[in-house]
Amino acid sequence: MKKTILTLALSVSMIFGALQLKAQNKFAYVDFHELMTSMPEYKKAQSEMEVYSKTLQEEGKKLSTEFETKLAAYQKEGAKLNEIQKELREKDLRDLQTRYQEFQEMAQSKQSEKEQSLLKPIVEKAKATISTVAKEGGYSYVFDSSPGSPILYKPDGDNIIGLVKKKLGIM
Repeated sequence: MKKTILTLALSVSMIFGALQLKAQNKFAYVDFHELMTSMPEYKKAQSEMEVYSKTLQEEGKKLSTEFETKLAAYQKEGAKLNEIQKELREKDLRDLQTRYQEFQEMAQSKQSEKEQSLLKPIVEKAKATISTVAKEGGYSYVFDSSPGSPILYKPDGDNIIGLVKKKLGIM
């Protein structure tokens, strides 16, 4: 009987200890998208991406213009060309069109890679700063409150974006 009471008392104290520990958890949220877009590094990366995009668009436009010019010339001279000349011009047009399509695919891939390489250190810095602020504030969990994130409730007092921005020196 003594063993049962001791076991019961120990179980009850463990349950109360776990509940007390759970009650000590602090929750906070931060709009990660807002944070990222307010960082100077992000703005610089966006500028670099715009320049890179423009360069790729100009290259694509050159290929497109070359195709349109050759197509117009072929259509204009088509009736005067013999079968061999027509076949050669059509092959040239198909090759140019294929090159243009391959360029578009490559450009899209390169643009995505460039964006990832520019954003990765910024994301890591933001996450590290959030982690530091969370530890300093005693928060157990920090949720992302960006649009589309799965937060159902967020009290007004626990938004730590101001603290994170201050830590980053943005404010």
